[in-house]
Amino acid sequence: MNHLDFQHSPSGRAVKIGEGESAYWAYIPNALPPDLSPDWSLTRLISDADRSLSELAGLGRNLTNPNLLISPFVRREAVLSSRIEGTQSGMTDLYLFELRQMALPGMESPANSEVDTREVYNYVRALEYGIHRLQALPVSLRLLREIHGILLQGVRGNWATPGSFRTSQNWIGGAIINDAVYVPPPVEDMHSSLTALEKFLYDENPYPPLVRLALIHYQFEAIHPFVDGNGRIGRLLMVLLMVSWNLVPLPLLYLSAYFERNRKKYYDLLLAVSQRGAWNEWVRFFLQGIIEQAQDTTRRAKQLQDLHVTWRTEMQKQRVSTLTLSAADMLFETPYFSAYTLVNRCRITHPSAMKIIRRLEQMGYIREITGQKRNRIYLAPGIFEVLE
Repeated sequence: MNHLDFQHSPSGRAVKIGEGESAYWAYIPNALPPDLSPDWSLTRLISDADRSLSELAGLGRNLTNPNLLISPFVRREAVLSSRIEGTQSGMTDLYLFELRQMALPGMESPANSEVDTREVYNYVRALEYGIHRLQALPVSLRLLREIHGILLQGVRGNWATPGSFRTSQNWIGGAIINDAVYVPPPVEDMHSSLTALEKFLYDENPYPPLVRLALIHYQFEAIHPFVDGNGRIGRLLMVLLMVSWNLVPLPLLYLSAYFERNRKKYYDLLLAVSQRGAWNEWVRFFLQGIIEQAQDTTRRAKQLQDLHVTWRTEMQKQRVSTLTLSAADMLFETPYFSAYTLVNRCRITHPSAMKIIRRLEQMGYIREITGQKRNRIYLAPGIFEVLE
């Protein structure tokens, strides 16, 4: 890390670690909050972001069955957040992987790496665990360690002490530490910075919640407290805080799609905060992401709601069974499924499941995708297109 790039930063300080040939420079961010300069464009973005998020939150509060929307959006976020870190698995891979976890016999592996897909699957598990855990435990360093343990369980990062903060120096970019683009705080300073960050989560301060989220996301990434998985935990942290602070009633808003679309700018601005205190630029970028993703999620959620209403109306006109109605609802949570899925979810026999499947096929809601005579997999393309 070139310490000269950080020497005039108001956001923190570069420190020299060690002596001689083994010496290197690391960066220690100042405690939050920074002193943001007045900026009317920032004020307008805060207002626009609040309005977009409020519309999404209102939609979430009026959902009759929240799981119809939460489950697919959680999986979409898992795919996109993991993709930022280099995985290649898509939503199809994830859904097929989850079917295999149900011990469906004869299923082939997805096209992409099994390891890639398990990483995405772990993200789903970590997010669902974190949301459930909020009932008993506030967002805290302890909760972050717990979800980190789930995130890296049995995957490539399994060597990276899952569930524990790092005990050695890490860095970003470069084969060796002296070639790094950025070196986070050494371990002792890392713990001090984490303690200050945890305190800031619940301290009273003048900044609006969405601005605080932007500050917290930068700070976590700057501290980089885990050996691996920091980016994904940092994005999970935002979701947990939005639910914990009641900004949204359900985990509906995710920024990974926005960060993935603007990956270079995302990383450049995080670094710019460290190097020259570019807080306003970073916060503006972050708020624009809130606006775009809240509007995108609202649009997709309304499309799924409209599709659900259309299906229910059509099925009621044709006097389909209650079990068929329940199976159609299940498709919004799991657009890829098998007869085995219906047997387990609806607690029915295999012949009954196949009867329901044939009815849904006749109505054009699903299609078979394997071409096999046994162990068939079905897709609800109308639902999946909205998600993709």
